[in-house]
Amino acid sequence: MIRFISLVVLFAAGLAVAFAPLPAPSIAPQARTLRIDARQFAYSPSELKVNLGDTVTVQLVSTDVVHGLYVDGYDVSVEADPGQTATLTFVADRSGSFRFRCNVTCGAMHPFMIGKITVEKNDLLFRSVGLATLAVIGVFPLSSLLVERKDRALAK
Repeated sequence: MIRFISLVVLFAAGLAVAFAPLPAPSIAPQARTLRIDARQFAYSPSELKVNLGDTVTVQLVSTDVVHGLYVDGYDVSVEADPGQTATLTFVADRSGSFRFRCNVTCGAMHPFMIGKITVEKNDLLFRSVGLATLAVIGVFPLSSLLVERKDRALAK
């Protein structure tokens, strides 16, 4: 019965590590440079991920006509002429998913030229270490439970 209770406590601790907010600081903000190629009517890549607090520099390269890039929620924009590179820099100080879109009319499908930038906290490492530690600790009650069952079976 005590082993069962210890397994329940271990399972509850695992849930707490997996889903509870962490007090540990996340990875220090860093400077990130991302290159986005713009062509009618798409961005490449169309999805970007950065960490909260990063200084993000976007290099917008237009391959065919004049294109722009406007990041919703941050109210920053840039325009690039054909064959040219334009640079946009901002600090990712708000977490969440933000749409970026072309803010220069570039043709009939212009309204569909959109992408997404995701700004997230980087706490996956801390959660992984916590869950791995709990898994190692959890092996001991399980192994002793299995040995006990084996001993009972042999005693009969």
